[in-house]
Amino acid sequence: MSFQPWLIAPISAIVSILIGLYFYRYVEKQDRGNQTMQEISDAIRTGANAFLKREYRTLAIFVGAVSVLLFIFLPTPIWQGEPIRNLTITLSYIFGSACSALAGYLGLTVATKANARVARGAQQGLNKAFPIGFRGGAVMGLSVVGVGLLGISVVYAIVGLSPTEEVPAVLAYSFGASALALFAKAGGGIYTKTADISADLVGKVELDLPEDDPRNPAVIADNVGDNVGDVAGMGADLFDSYVASIVATMILGAALAISGSYAYLEIPLVFAGVGIFASVIGSLIVRISKKGNPGNALNMGTYVTCAIFGGLTAITTYLMSYPWEIWGAATVGLVAGVIIGVTTDYFTSEDKTPVIKTAEASKSGPAINIITGFSYGLRSIIFPLIGIGVAAAIAYKLLEPLGGVSYGVFGISMAAVGMLSIVGLTVSNDAYGPIVDNAKGVAEQSGLSEEVVAVTDKLDAAGNTAKAITKGFAIGAAGLTVISLLAAFQEIASKAGHVAVFDIMNPLVLMGALVGVAMPAVFSAMLMLGVGRNAERMIAEIRRQFREIPGLKEGKPGVKPDYARCVDIATIGAIRELMPASVVAIAVTLIIGFVGGINALGGYLAGAILSSLLLALLMSNAGGLWDNAKKLIETGVHGGKGSEAHKAAVVGDTVGDPFKDTAGPSLNTMITVMSLVASLFAALIVQYNLIGFLGL
Repeated sequence: MSFQPWLIAPISAIVSILIGLYFYRYVEKQDRGNQTMQEISDAIRTGANAFLKREYRTLAIFVGAVSVLLFIFLPTPIWQGEPIRNLTITLSYIFGSACSALAGYLGLTVATKANARVARGAQQGLNKAFPIGFRGGAVMGLSVVGVGLLGISVVYAIVGLSPTEEVPAVLAYSFGASALALFAKAGGGIYTKTADISADLVGKVELDLPEDDPRNPAVIADNVGDNVGDVAGMGADLFDSYVASIVATMILGAALAISGSYAYLEIPLVFAGVGIFASVIGSLIVRISKKGNPGNALNMGTYVTCAIFGGLTAITTYLMSYPWEIWGAATVGLVAGVIIGVTTDYFTSEDKTPVIKTAEASKSGPAINIITGFSYGLRSIIFPLIGIGVAAAIAYKLLEPLGGVSYGVFGISMAAVGMLSIVGLTVSNDAYGPIVDNAKGVAEQSGLSEEVVAVTDKLDAAGNTAKAITKGFAIGAAGLTVISLLAAFQEIASKAGHVAVFDIMNPLVLMGALVGVAMPAVFSAMLMLGVGRNAERMIAEIRRQFREIPGLKEGKPGVKPDYARCVDIATIGAIRELMPASVVAIAVTLIIGFVGGINALGGYLAGAILSSLLLALLMSNAGGLWDNAKKLIETGVHGGKGSEAHKAAVVGDTVGDPFKDTAGPSLNTMITVMSLVASLFAALIVQYNLIGFLGL
């Protein structure tokens, strides 16, 4: 039996998981530092595990409820079709949810183990601390792609993907991954910003306490939030986009298989597998010298990985005799991802004009700081949106000559696969950020020397930029992915007997588009209001502790705040607030479909996609810009820490926190989930909708 090319996917996925385990063992072998450092690290890990356990317990109820609905109605109502097909869809959905949860758990586990070890490494130098932080992040990055691609491969191997299938099992797998990611990103974002805002407003603004001061009751909750928001949350976000892009491309490839081009069905699996090999090689070669720059090391790792991916896919294209146009489309997507990252870097880096001008504006108070930062945030969206549009257009035009519109749309999907091909390294860079941020907190709370704190500061600065670039990359990737999913939705609707053409002059399409444009704003508002409500509760608790615990504010020996109470407030509030917004996003999608039909639903998805991209880029970049403007002032410019400019910048950063870490990144997952829900239920919506029933 000859080797089947798609098997590259599961083989590379297993290699990725094994290298992740190797990095995990490397981190575990490092010294955890003194007793105080270990106690702080243990407190962070306990808080993060408590949140994750409670969140997953809540989400298990949601997964169970959705599983019942899927079993009853998909791919056809159980009383009309074959129950075994319904069971297959349901099990695929549950499997996708489990894989997403597993990836988040693995990343969070190593991140909370790495923080004290990085702080201890910083005592021995930058080149000792950096690899611990990076390899800790790489466990998350390699877990995301390894578990995700292995899961798709398992479903495909067992169930397959028929060119005429209306509801493929791989689509249900992707929906499981995306739905869980939506809750993880929203919940983690609410948690982390509740703690961050509360700690800053009371600690920095009201009491002039340094960041990560052990007297602050919210400091442990803040450190926990870095992990549940930026490790588990962002990992779930990119896990969702990664899986969805591959699945959407497979569905479009299956449509081309009707004409005999079966290779198109498996090409996304092959390219994704090659991308994992590139990410593994890239993660193994990231190095730094004693006086090196961590940011340069991370960026160089990304560029080298991109080059390796380009080379390996070119070799694969030649050996497999794939059309070179497909390689071109994937490369275009990868280049677009890098451009979006560079743009994000410009608008959020401390040494670039937007941050410098926003920091300068802080001298005139918080209002001018907010106006300046928001304006630069608005300006930042144009180049990424142009990049996404140009990448989609070039990819389409590259493949269109091969056979028309269907091939052109497949090209756009391959651009999304190309952009997400190096997500293993991208998530590694992102997860590095909260690990070294926590390491800085551990160093400061443990009373380590100024020299050690300076090393962790240098690591943290690179981490902040890496996180900002990853957010921009994630938004761009989501943009191309949902365009692919919209095309997949159109394809599935056509298989169900409805040739969907989304003409904006059609009143149903227009109605859906207007509702779709509004949904990201409503969703964002619900999440940010949730952060505000939760922060009010925590701020009241922090003030109470400073008021009622004698000697806490003065830092008397032996006097400690009740860290656990703030962790509990953040946990309970995040779980309470995450569910409404997420359920509304899914429910409105189904209501639009079953009331307005396929045309209204298509318009709704198109409107939501465009609105989400704009808002997500604005909020992510403006938030990162405000954050780094505050950090720039903390270096000593415009009066430094404690100055009026610093207090104004802290207020701006507080506004930007839910922008960049709660609402903005959650929009990526929201539009993916909405698109997958539409595709899953498209066949049912064609048969059962109010507009059709009324004959309108």
